[in-house]
Amino acid sequence: MIGPSSQISKILLTLLFLLIIFYIFMDVELYLRIHNYAIDRSYHTNSSVSLSVPASITLAPGVSNSAGDLGSSSSTTLPTVDKQPSYEDHTWISCDINPLCHVTVKAILLDHTNHYLFAPLATIFDNVIGFSRSTFITPNMISFFHVGVACISGKLVASDSLGYRRLGVLLFQIRTFLDDLDGHVARVRKHIRGERSEIGTSGYYVDGLCDGLGCIALLLGIFFYLKNNPPRRGYSIIPMSDTSKTTPEPTMIPKIKASTRKVAKNVISFTGQLLLSSTAWNRYIAVYQNMLEREDVTNTQYQCQNYVFKSTWFFCVAWIWRIVNVHALLHCLLLSIFCDKLWDFLRAIRYSGYIILLVAICLTEMHILEAQNYIFNSAACSNISL
Repeated sequence: MIGPSSQISKILLTLLFLLIIFYIFMDVELYLRIHNYAIDRSYHTNSSVSLSVPASITLAPGVSNSAGDLGSSSSTTLPTVDKQPSYEDHTWISCDINPLCHVTVKAILLDHTNHYLFAPLATIFDNVIGFSRSTFITPNMISFFHVGVACISGKLVASDSLGYRRLGVLLFQIRTFLDDLDGHVARVRKHIRGERSEIGTSGYYVDGLCDGLGCIALLLGIFFYLKNNPPRRGYSIIPMSDTSKTTPEPTMIPKIKASTRKVAKNVISFTGQLLLSSTAWNRYIAVYQNMLEREDVTNTQYQCQNYVFKSTWFFCVAWIWRIVNVHALLHCLLLSIFCDKLWDFLRAIRYSGYIILLVAICLTEMHILEAQNYIFNSAACSNISL
């Protein structure tokens, strides 16, 4: 490192504090954007959706209709849900790089770093380099490439040198950026606006496989580092006698080092949390996309979909997953490595991480049951307020 370590530490701590403030500010802006502006449901830029509109339309409470008398015809193009203005007409930042323009289920469930930093950077990078316009480079090639970057990162994280471990952290963040880039390239080629998981496609499974291999490489590097540099469990205070003094003075002596078995337990425990978080997060993206973004619905259900999407209850559930999804957990892990507090982090989250995830899962399941009943039960859609 260049310069006094204390000065650099203060700079890095200040940057981290400013980053957190930026994330909070953007979350507030996202909430206001959802409630004050219309939600665009045309995710494919070259397609339009047609719906069969019933003669009698029941609107969700608090949701107005700007399409006029929709019951006057039996078929119509998907209407604008409310009279709220378009966000694209009121923002001075281009929607190519503005993460608040195209609000989707996955965007709301995405962690802060990927949504507010890496996704816009991936767009800028692609606009300059032109990967999405290339006929040679494919999204899957980018996915396989960032597996190699993750392997190099894992090797550096296993090093005894703190400088090399910090370099490994930076490389893994580059891997995360490349993970955003391959998704961006794939969506551009399919003319899809905003974050969205194309569940069931080959690219979806290749991306998931490459992400899993990258995490395995990082976790192996962490295990071998802790195995070769086992942390001590604490300190013991032992009175030491001195012939020249009448009272012995207490002396702090380090306890024995943590065993390899102890290290393996903590690493495996965190690995289980990553698996649980990843499985639940991907499931909820699929469930919410199918519930809130499906297009084969009646006009009344369409109104209710948007009412649920704009509800504070849904935003709170989604925000919980922004801070406990697999990407957010990996960011916390990398931060602990960079600050040389890896063992402390693994010990602190060994059991508490499971409790937090189970609470998030329970709250989400409750909301899904209530929202599905609200949307797909016509009586509930007109009477229940989420």
